[in-house]
Amino acid sequence: MRKYLLSLFFALCSVTLFAGKTDKQVVILSCDLHCQGCCDKIMKNIAFEKGVKDIVCDLKTKTVTVTFDASKTDIPTLLEAFEKINKPAKVKKEASAPQKETDADTGASTPM
Repeated sequence: MRKYLLSLFFALCSVTLFAGKTDKQVVILSCDLHCQGCCDKIMKNIAFEKGVKDIVCDLKTKTVTVTFDASKTDIPTLLEAFEKINKPAKVKKEASAPQKETDADTGASTPM
């Protein structure tokens, strides 16, 4: 029983350590958005693509900002998803998502 509890404890600790590590990236896409319906169509369809974490449509600048997990999807796959819903997009800007950095002295996390 003691071995079982100890192994369960270590399994939970390892899951906790590795659960928060994702390779988040942000890409800003230029897309021909005419109305709020276009934004809704993108939000409803692209949100279900594997690895997509967040989507923000800006109707004024006609851009779509997609935050995604790079270990699960990539930019060409996202562009194909836009093609499937008849909203072709082009990469306007590519960046990695801001990550938190821990302070070595206190162990507190500070935004970069």
